[in-house]
Amino acid sequence: MMASKHRAACALIAGAVVVSLGLTVQAQRGGRQRGGGFERFQGVTQIEGNIPYDGRFTFVRLSYGTGMSRRMPPWTHDYPRGERHFMRIMNAVSLLGPHMDESNVMALDNPELFKYPVAYMAEPGYWYMTEAELAGLTAYIAKGGFLIFDDFRNNNEWYNLESQMNRVFPQARWVDMSMEHPIFHSFYDIASMDIIPQYYDSGTAMIRGLFEDNDPAKRLIAIANFNTDMSEFWEFSDSGFRAIDETNEAFKLGVNYIIYGITH
Repeated sequence: MMASKHRAACALIAGAVVVSLGLTVQAQRGGRQRGGGFERFQGVTQIEGNIPYDGRFTFVRLSYGTGMSRRMPPWTHDYPRGERHFMRIMNAVSLLGPHMDESNVMALDNPELFKYPVAYMAEPGYWYMTEAELAGLTAYIAKGGFLIFDDFRNNNEWYNLESQMNRVFPQARWVDMSMEHPIFHSFYDIASMDIIPQYYDSGTAMIRGLFEDNDPAKRLIAIANFNTDMSEFWEFSDSGFRAIDETNEAFKLGVNYIIYGITH
C-alpha cells in the first residue's frame, strides 16, 4: 500500500501529468476523425510481443476470438496507447513502478496469466470463451485474479458479458456498485458516479460488480464499466479532444481499480 503521506501529493501530480500530455504530444493515428473521436480499425494495429514476468506490475489485456468481420478484433480497442498513457499516470502518482512502455496481451488459457493479479478486457460485449479459456478463467479467479471490463453498451452487449460469466458462476448476479465500496477509496476518494465522464456514450455510466458467492461483503471478483469507455480517455489523453478534468477522472477510476486489485 502507498504510504499515507504520499496521497495528497499524488493527487496533485495526476492533473499535472495529464496537462503535460495534453500540451506536448500530438495524437497520431491511422483512423479518420469522427464526432470528436476516431473511427475504429481503420489502420493496422500491430500486436506486440509480451515481456517476460519480472515481478514488476504489467498491464495485461485479455484477448479473445470473435466472429465479427473487423480488421482488428474488438479487444484491441485503444491498444496500445490507452495502457501506455495509463501506466505513465500510475507511475507518476504511485509507488507501483509499473512497466510503462510494455504491456502483455494474453488469452485466458495462457498459463502465464496466473502471474498477474489484474487483467483488463475491452468490449466484452463481443467476448466468447472456448472450453479451454473457460477452464483458465475459472482457475484464474480461484487463485485471486481480478477482472476489469470496459467499453461496452446496450442490452445485447451486457447480456453477452453476463452469459459468459455465468458459464463460470451459473448463479452469478451482478450488482450496481455502491460508492461506499472500498474500490472507490483505495487511492482517490470517488464519492459520486456523477463525476465519471462520458467520451461518446449517452446517458449515465453504470459500474457493476460481481462478488464471491454473490455476497457484497466478500471479495470483489470483477468490475464492469457499462455504458461508458474509460480507456478512450486514456488513449486520447495526449490529444486535447476532451477536457483535462474529465480525463483526470477517468485516470483516477483506473488507478483505484489497479490499487484495489493488487491489495485485495
